[in-house]
Amino acid sequence: MGGPSPQQLEQLRRCAVLHVDMDMFYVGVELLDAPQHRGRPVIVAGSGPRSVVLSASYEARRFGVHSAMPVSQARARCPSAVLLEPHREAYAHYSRIVMDIFRSVTDRVEQLSVDEAFLDVSGAIRRCGPPVEIARGLRRTIHERTGLTASVGVAENKTVAKIASAHCKPDGLLVVAPEHTVAFLAQLPVDRLWGVGKRTSQVLQGAGLATVGDLARTPLPRLHALVGTAAGTHLKQLATGHDPRPVTPVREEKSLGAERTFQVDVAETAQLKRVLLGLAHDTAVRLRRHGLRAGRVGLKLRYADFSTISRSRTLGHPVSSAHDLYTEAAALLDGLGNRPQSVRLVGVRAEKLVGSDHALQLSLDGREAEWGAAEEAMDRVHHKFGPGVLRPAKLMDPAVPNRPARDILDGT
Repeated sequence: MGGPSPQQLEQLRRCAVLHVDMDMFYVGVELLDAPQHRGRPVIVAGSGPRSVVLSASYEARRFGVHSAMPVSQARARCPSAVLLEPHREAYAHYSRIVMDIFRSVTDRVEQLSVDEAFLDVSGAIRRCGPPVEIARGLRRTIHERTGLTASVGVAENKTVAKIASAHCKPDGLLVVAPEHTVAFLAQLPVDRLWGVGKRTSQVLQGAGLATVGDLARTPLPRLHALVGTAAGTHLKQLATGHDPRPVTPVREEKSLGAERTFQVDVAETAQLKRVLLGLAHDTAVRLRRHGLRAGRVGLKLRYADFSTISRSRTLGHPVSSAHDLYTEAAALLDGLGNRPQSVRLVGVRAEKLVGSDHALQLSLDGREAEWGAAEEAMDRVHHKFGPGVLRPAKLMDPAVPNRPARDILDGT
């Protein structure tokens, strides 16, 4: 028996865009180590007074708990919720596994965040079967390798695939065939369209346009009068199922960085520098993962009164090691002199990014190469054995064995 005919192949390729979205990813990762809380309202957040909700289980969401909500408010809405501290290195570890699974099927993967991505599987159909079978295989492999679940939307374009994955959550699969696209969209409220925010939704609903079908039937001049020419034309296209944007594997990154908000404001320079070192390692890992180097390093400080300053320094050559990022960030911190207040937030930013194949001028003693090689070896250890098994000694919390110092801080 042969594969699909050219006509069948062309038909399958018309509906070959997948949007894969992990189900309550942060909660799911935490429950791998705390399975006794499955089925209960769970909130992932720091325990400090300034903490906000990172993620909430579906059981907690029924009480109105959502991400970015202050923990105090979330506890008031759901007093029975279990509060679990976030473990960011674990999220990065499982994200890498999931993205590697995607890239084992197709190289056309557009990663949107740690837990979701678009895939164009049109080139994998001959090898892996129809898109719906590819989607089933991805969900099965993700669960087998991680214990986590994912929802997948399959459609002819990115907008419809993303809506479909949200429509079938949790742990679902929904295929929207091209001939059913307009009918599928028509029943949805207008705020389900990608890019329709609260304000636009209010304007549209105030004009009697409550559903996507209402939008599709509305003449363009009226939409232009309501939301502007560009937005009106864009919404009309989406409402009628048109989205020509391709799945773009490589997105240009203008900058990468990491920051931490302290539970208690910090005045000591030594403590700030220890956190800077952890942030430099977080940023360097991301640079190497994307095959990038930084030509400029930035430092961000937010003081107790919420006033914020930033400083940056252009480097003699692009770098990707945490050692180099930290050295520059620490020098910027020292250059501020006496700080007027304690620090509420500190951040590191890698800017002026170039590809890792960019010409690199090394020092005569080769120290940059040595640091880079050592950190790449750490990346391989973390990828194979999981996060947290190897870290710089300065990031060890002496009071808690085998726990990185930055894990005791409340992240933002």
